[in-house]
Formats: sequence, structure tokens, C-alpha cells
Amino acid sequence: MNYIFISPEFPPNFKQFAICLKLEGVNVLGIGSADYDTLETQLQNSLSEYYKVSDMESYQEVFRAVAYFTFKYGKIHRIESHNEHWLELDAKLRTDFNVEGFKIEDVGFVKHKSQMKEVFRSVGIKVAKGNVVKSIKEALELIKVTGYPVVIKPDVGVGASFTYKLHNANELEAFFKDKPVVDYIMEEFIDGEICTFDGIADFNGNISVMSSMHYGLGLMETVNYGADSIFYILKDIPDDVIEMGKKVIKAFNLLERFFHFEFFRLKDGSLVALEINARPPGGLCLDVINYSMDADVYMQYAKIVAGRNPKPLLDRLYNCAFVGLKTRNNPLLNSRENIYEHYGEMIVYDAPNPLLFHEAMGESAIILRSMDIESLSKAVINITKR
Repeated sequence: MNYIFISPEFPPNFKQFAICLKLEGVNVLGIGSADYDTLETQLQNSLSEYYKVSDMESYQEVFRAVAYFTFKYGKIHRIESHNEHWLELDAKLRTDFNVEGFKIEDVGFVKHKSQMKEVFRSVGIKVAKGNVVKSIKEALELIKVTGYPVVIKPDVGVGASFTYKLHNANELEAFFKDKPVVDYIMEEFIDGEICTFDGIADFNGNISVMSSMHYGLGLMETVNYGADSIFYILKDIPDDVIEMGKKVIKAFNLLERFFHFEFFRLKDGSLVALEINARPPGGLCLDVINYSMDADVYMQYAKIVAGRNPKPLLDRLYNCAFVGLKTRNNPLLNSRENIYEHYGEMIVYDAPNPLLFHEAMGESAIILRSMDIESLSKAVINITKR
């Protein structure tokens, strides 16, 4: 099997995909703009060949790289980046080279938030009121229905970049005065806690890995207000989250893919769908899942791709917490020595984050785990004290 890994060097932990795929007998071929010598040794050793392009945004260059690999190695069976930014590139390449997976006609439903809403509604899943607005007039018509505050964000976008909460007409006018030249979707503000449903759907659409994250704050707050990035993976996933997650997998026909769904939990206990991501949760999220399960989801994915039928990973042994610390302008009250003295037995990971993660996930990250959620929560509160 020939597997093309797009931009395999980022994020750094995703090198595990190449390592595990090679161990399962898959021929892994890399395409990226980084110099080969800058790739980590483990990644270099897992790639049969690496094709450097000068610009990953140049479709012609990447197309030529895939054509070269096809000429040299034969039929390409998979093309994946596992990265939201390259989702459309992956789909276009699969279309042009007739490779299994999402094609270009499929990708709109997992890239455009407005199209996601239509799919959610089609299977009876509740969503926030909203639609794409291209003028103040259209926005005001919607606000007659929703009232203030509203959230406005790019219809196609990653994370919380360029996402705003508008409280009044003055803020609305200021937004449209400097609005970027892209489509924006405006929605009613939902007062609820964000939870996710994450994992892998196998080649039959059955769940092979299952997990769920609960956020201390939404990503919009962590980016716009400089708060630490905190989320928990709990041992037990609520039944309604699993039920809605299964419905979404079927509605979007996710096969042999990672998924990362975001829901709001309202104060009345009901769920509202926020968005779907047909790729792994970003950053170190997969590693947090691994620590919660004492398992390896990278290897689970590799086995599925290689045509194995691995036993599903559905249970968590520990409650886990990810703490992305933003300390550049707001130092911690407790020293690292003090933190380890009190909570060292819970800490399973402590390292700097890549520069690109600093805005959303902090300059450094600590991952903790415990059987006892109260002890874990207390540790997170004390670690993040200023």
C-alpha cells in the first residue's frame, strides 16, 4: 500500500502516523516544503521517500510530486495530511488521482460551517440560529431573530482566529468596517459548555476509537483574551454525546477517518451541534487521549489503514487534563519545582509547544492524569494560579 503523507512534519507529534504506518507494512511517502534535513530522525526513517516542494500552496507543485510518486511506486492508495489547513488540498489530489477518501465534491460539507448546519438539520440535530451574512443589513435582519450578543466567524476557518462576540450595534458596525474579504457566518450566542466527541471511524463507519473533551473555556476566549487553554478528558462519556456522535458519523459518511465534533451543553442539559472536523483534534489532543487510555491511537489508525481489524479502543482508564500555559506576560504563582513537589505523580508530559500553537494553546503544555477527578481539578487550579 502506498500512502502519501502531506506536510508530515507538523505538528511534530504527528510523525507517529508515519512511524506506525511503516510498522504495519505501509509504504509512506512524504510531501512538504520543509527541508529534508530538518525532519526529525524518526520521521526520516519512516518515510520511503520525501519530495520537497517550494510552496505547498502551489497545487501544480504538489500535483507534480504525487505524479512522480505514482510513476515510481504505482497506484497511490491514500493521501492524508490529518490537518485542517490541507483538507481541501487532500481532497483535490484524491479526486485528480482517483484515490479513496473524501473527494473535492465532499469537502464543502466538512469545511463550510454553513453547509455543516444543513447536514445537522437534515438528521434532526439542533444547531444555533444563524447564516452567512455579507452586509450590515443582512446581519441586522438576523439579529432581529437572535438578539445580541452574536458570534461572527469565518464560514471556512480553523480554531477561533478572527472570531468575535458582538454585543451591540456599534461593535457590529466596527466589525463590518474592517471585515476581511471572506464569507462570515453569524450565529446566536450559545451560553453553554463545549464538549467534543473524538475518535476514529473504521472502514465500515463503526467507531474504533472514542473519546470526549470538556473545555474550561471555549477556544474563542483562550485566543481573544489570552487565557490558559484547559480541557479535560473524563473516564465516562455521557450517553447522549455518544448517540449524537454516532448520528453525525453516519450523516457525514465518515469512513476510515478521524473525527472531532464540537457540541454545546446547554443549561437545560440538551446538546446543540457547533461544528464537525473530519480530522484529528489538533495539537497534543491525540496524546492526551493516549494517556487517558494507556493506548496508541496512532497505531490503531495505522492498523485500520493496513486492513487489519483492531479491537476498538472505547474505554478510558484515567481522567486526563491538558493545561496549555500562557506565561509570557503572566507568570505562574508556583514554580515548576513546587508544582512537581505537589503534583509530580500526576504529570505525564511537560514540554514547550511549537511556536504556531502559542496563541491558542500556550507557550508550554502540561498533561496530567488521575483516577480521581477532584484531585485532578485541584491540581489544574493550583498549577494555573497567578
